[in-house]
Amino acid sequence: MADHDDSIAARISTGCPPETQRVLTAAWAHDVAAVKKLIDAPGRARAQDPTTGETPLHAAIRSCGTPSDEDDDPADLDAAHKTVYELLLWGAIWNDVDDHNETPGCVARRLGRPDLYNLCVQAGVRAEMLFGLIDEYEELGSDGADEEMEFLDEADAVADADMVVVGEDGEEAPELVNAGAEEQQNGTEEEQKEEEEVNEEEDEDQEPTFKPPKHDADADVTSEAYLRSKLTYSDGKLVDDDGNGVMMAWETDIMRRSVDALLPSKEPGKRILNIGFGMGIIDSMFAETSPSRHHIIEAHPGVWEHLESPGSKFGTAWEESGLAPGAFKVYKGKWQEICQQLRDVGQIYDAIYFDTFGEDYSQLRLFFTEFIPALLDPEGRFGFFNGLGADRSICYDVYTKVSELHLTDAGLDVDWNVIDVDMSHLAEAGKGEWEGVKRRYWTLDKYRLPTCTFLG
Repeated sequence: MADHDDSIAARISTGCPPETQRVLTAAWAHDVAAVKKLIDAPGRARAQDPTTGETPLHAAIRSCGTPSDEDDDPADLDAAHKTVYELLLWGAIWNDVDDHNETPGCVARRLGRPDLYNLCVQAGVRAEMLFGLIDEYEELGSDGADEEMEFLDEADAVADADMVVVGEDGEEAPELVNAGAEEQQNGTEEEQKEEEEVNEEEDEDQEPTFKPPKHDADADVTSEAYLRSKLTYSDGKLVDDDGNGVMMAWETDIMRRSVDALLPSKEPGKRILNIGFGMGIIDSMFAETSPSRHHIIEAHPGVWEHLESPGSKFGTAWEESGLAPGAFKVYKGKWQEICQQLRDVGQIYDAIYFDTFGEDYSQLRLFFTEFIPALLDPEGRFGFFNGLGADRSICYDVYTKVSELHLTDAGLDVDWNVIDVDMSHLAEAGKGEWEGVKRRYWTLDKYRLPTCTFLG
């Protein structure tokens, strides 16, 4: 880990605007009364030093330092807790990053402050749950427009003041946009020119803002872009043409443990569905259990070619080896469409595994709320590759709690088996297992393996 200068002189720069400097200093001192006065307007709790990216939330946590029996003052720690709580209440963003790419929660974890870390995790869970509710509401359509817009206005205000969504790679998702907020500008050419000049003058007068550090892996990977990309199988890796790791051999132990959790008795004749073939690691393990039905869903044409290549274990010969027509089958297409078809014909499975690429958490949630109840046998088991937010601990912890809540909504109980991940070849970007891979999608030494069963 890189050395960090956590002193106030290093974190609040000389170029910091006075108003931002005041709130950062008050947060650093855990002066709750002063903080309340300084953040009494939307956005002030989210202020950032333009050079260091320090937010009031960073400052309140960072100034606690590492635990020490000699230096820790219980009264100050209580004030720190109250300061962090107040900042979160007024819209401080739990996953804003500073110039070291650390969120406030990352700072709390590095300094060994679990109570403050947990406050950040709780804020992240609230944010994700709220955005999930807003997304659901916006999908209802325009009936009852007056009531809907009133709700969305309130929700957007809360979202703007309090919440930011994080994706699988730990980066912030785009802000919500109110569909009615984009109004057509109908002025004359002269009016438009005058407005542009005013805007230019305002831009010149604006205070400098912090720009987070850029990384090679910052670009989001969308499902559509992934499906259009060219894939390469080599050296225990499956990568797309941008160098993103789709699946890698280091996941093999996780896959083996997942199979053991989904099929603990190893009894032959089970009905299995796997979504996302990739390198075929888990499907090879499933095939070893002698299932009566083994269905695979894969959306990428490059993987289809690999499946049909000479020497493939899952080509035409494998499909024809099933005890009944269609017992062994690779479904080519998007799981959203194929699972609908499987549900319509009443297919039921004893074990279901889900591991796709380029999709955000909303799609995983859609799968276990809309399809698992219909496709999984009442005594069956469901698992998924739990790489949610796995590029930093706080995001992983937030998504663990969020997914558990949504699984419960779907009528599922989840058991988390925490297993060690050998980081000896995974610890450094561009080296070891990550050589030739742009996106280091795993940075943690623990993996939470989920095994889901129906409640009751």
